[in-house]
Amino acid sequence: MKSYFLNLRTNSSLKKNKAPRETIAYPEAKTIGLVFTVEDRQKHDQVKEFIHRLEKDGKKVSVISFLPKDRENYEFKFDFFTKDDITFWGEIRSNAAAAFCQSPFDYVYYLDLQPNPVLLNLLARSKARCRFGRHWQEGQAYFELMIESQPSIHSLLESFYRYSACLK
Repeated sequence: MKSYFLNLRTNSSLKKNKAPRETIAYPEAKTIGLVFTVEDRQKHDQVKEFIHRLEKDGKKVSVISFLPKDRENYEFKFDFFTKDDITFWGEIRSNAAAAFCQSPFDYVYYLDLQPNPVLLNLLARSKARCRFGRHWQEGQAYFELMIESQPSIHSLLESFYRYSACLK
């Protein structure tokens, strides 16, 4: 039942969100948001490396992750929220998630290989100028730029970086 209401809220947010969308050149981008589902240590380490790479380019990086039940939050390095932060009516009650959605990032990268309905809700509410994600058929409403990549986090991160750097 909770997922039904979450999907209703997500669809409503997609329609109501009038944030200005545009793709700006990577050198001009100052703020970047990362959104992902916590899965395993390998993904955690790859995300940390990606953050370091972006920061080395002078970008200010903010991260929000969804921590599923029975998953470990490695190092507590990233802001996160859990299923307990989602009400019966599908409203996400996390200050970190709300702040992330309201931030007018230049870019937001969605770092999951498969769609997660909880994080799609954040993307639907995001005020980011340009949202990047891995290509899937129904994903067009959530992203300004979708990338075909091999089904691995490493490949997805490399593709995001390579395509972002090409934006001039």
